[in-house]
This record gives sequence, C-alpha cells and structure tokens, in this order.
Amino acid sequence: MKRLQKKFASYNEPQMAMKMGFYPFYHPLESGQDTEVLYKGKKVLMFGSNSYLGLTRHPEVVQAAKEALDLYGTGASGSRLMNGNLDLHEKLEKALADYVKKPAATVFSTGFQVNMGVIPSIVGRNDYIIIDDKNHASIIEGTRLAFAKTLKYRHNDMAGLEKILQRIGPDQTNLIVTDGIFSMEGDIAHLDKIVELAEKYGASIMVDDAHALGVIGEKGAGTASHFGLTDKTDLIMGTFSKSLASLGGFIAGDEEVINYIKHNSRSLLFSAGIPPASAATVLKALEIIQREPERIERLHQNTDYALKLLKENGFDTGHTQSPIIPIFVGDNISTYKYGAILLEKGIYVNPVVHPAVEKGKGILRFSLMATHTKEQIDQAVDTLVEVRKMI
Repeated sequence: MKRLQKKFASYNEPQMAMKMGFYPFYHPLESGQDTEVLYKGKKVLMFGSNSYLGLTRHPEVVQAAKEALDLYGTGASGSRLMNGNLDLHEKLEKALADYVKKPAATVFSTGFQVNMGVIPSIVGRNDYIIIDDKNHASIIEGTRLAFAKTLKYRHNDMAGLEKILQRIGPDQTNLIVTDGIFSMEGDIAHLDKIVELAEKYGASIMVDDAHALGVIGEKGAGTASHFGLTDKTDLIMGTFSKSLASLGGFIAGDEEVINYIKHNSRSLLFSAGIPPASAATVLKALEIIQREPERIERLHQNTDYALKLLKENGFDTGHTQSPIIPIFVGDNISTYKYGAILLEKGIYVNPVVHPAVEKGKGILRFSLMATHTKEQIDQAVDTLVEVRKMI
C-alpha cells in the first residue's frame, strides 16, 4: 500500500455511522428540490433545502433554462476571459448589479469560487483580513490563499472587531469579511456596527450574501439593503444556488474594483463560464423575485410560524433571524440518529456537526421555503417532538 493510501486507510467515521444506520449524508434524491421530494421511492417533506423562495421548479424558470439550451447549447466551453464569455453572462451581470444597487458585477462559476478568488486577489502581503469566526468555509479558504494576515473576532462581537482594528491601524488595506446571514446559526451580521467601525478605522467591507439574497432587504436585495447601507458596503457577494435556483456566484462593487477582479482573480480566469442554462435561470429568478415580492413575505410568515411552534415545544433555536433555524441537539451520534429517524418518518432535515459547528454542539438545520404550507410545518414539528422522545 502506498503512503497516500496508508494515510487514509484508518479513516472510518463515515463507515461507523453507516454500520449504526445513522449515516446522514449523500442521500440520493429522486426528484427536484421542492417542499416534497422523492427518496427511495417515498415522498418526504423537505426541510433541508436552501431553495428559500421555492423557484427551482417554477415553470418560468425551467422554461428559461430550456430556451437557453436550445440557443446556446450545454456549456460555455472555456474561461470567460478567453472564449467562454456569452452575451447572456454580461446581461446577467448588469441585472445583478442593478438588483443589489452597485455599479458593476462579475459572475463566477460557483459561489465558493467567488470567495476563493476575490479575497486573495484584492489584498496583499502587508494587508489584513478580519473575519467573523462563524464565517462560511469558502471565506476561510479564500483567506488561506491570500498572502495577507488573517485575524478573527468572535461571532458578531463588535468589541472584539474594534480591538483588532485598533491594533492593526489604517496604514494598509484592512478588509472585513462577514456572512450576511450566517449559514448555520441563521442570525444576521451587525452590519450597521461593522460600517461604523470600518469608517472609524479606514477599513473596507465585503459581505457574503449567499443566504441573504431573496431573503432580506428591499425585494430580497440582501444585508446591505436590509440595513440601508449599500453605499457603505464595498463588496457584495452572492450565490445562485439558494434563492436564485441555479448554480454560480457573483461579486458586485465599484467599477474599478470589479474591473481589477475580472482580470486578476484566478478562480475566475481559469474556470469555464457558467452554463447558459444556469445564467438564464438566474435572470428569470431575479425577474420573478422583483415581480412577486409576496414570495419573500410568505417566506417570513412561514419562518415566524415555524419558530413559534418550535419554541412552544421547547426546542433551542439559538438566535436565528432567518429561514435557517438551528435546532440544537448535542453530540454527533445523537444528531445523526435524530436526523436518520426523522427521515424514516418522512421529514428531511440536515444533521450538522463539527467542523460546520462547534464540537459537541450538533444541530438539525431546519430551513423554510416560501412554498411550505402550514400543514407541512405542523407535520414537521409534530414529528420533531415525537422523535425527540426516542433519542
């Protein structure tokens, strides 16, 4: 056995979970994302999806993808810098910039690649990146690729952020990067306070709005819009795989900064452009979101209703302010077991353990869609209560 094989031969945590019958990952779904999905030939209620506005099966969105396939084919066949730049990509960039009210935007192949490519491209060896310690893994990877020094502050701890800014001073580029809505906790960054500190200490701000687009702000325009601080937020990042019903990501900001990113971000320069069908679905999703703001209202109504029921039944849901509701369980095995039994009983939620959350603080990540009915939410909470007695 070669050294590489020896190194990983003893890695057996997934196999152990499988033997116990509680393996919680890579479930092969047999239908598209909706409030109800097909798993092993059985219909189950989906409370683990990021399709917050329920647009992945919307007939207009599906039709837009089909029309793009007919016109452009299946792929861009190259990096956007070279041969893979479509007029559809540029139309999408204009629509995204208009949506988040920034002068310019550029589209990447995935949201993960945005953070991996943008962060290291805009800070240098003598600069600092300051991040919330609950930020998404893609932000962490972006900081690891950067030559700048990375400093962390405790989650939403503004006093901690200020101490860092005081210590490093304003003589270099200091970039504060934060999730808008945190992907596991469900709470919102204190962007109003972050802006105050950034202005006081001469720092720039980048907000990852992967889970905020379509959820908060004017017509779902995100965290900066939610606080009325779009002009004070230097860069807004978003992904297409949540509310926008597709695959890809973007960064929006001033024209000069976006121009630099377009010509220096390696994850953009050396990746193929997103498939035309993906671009077309995002364009249509943006159109629907702005045409039907009642979808966002229904999402918030469902969130409020579910939170009320969960709290009434004694579940610890942390400090969530969004359709992402963490239900705290504890150790890995209990979290896995809870999720597995729920799935057997027709409720799909995501068991989440370290490193996505702190060790010993496993959660069930329960997420709402605008298209959930109250009856579906009632059924899910009733089942959560039933299974809790079995853990």
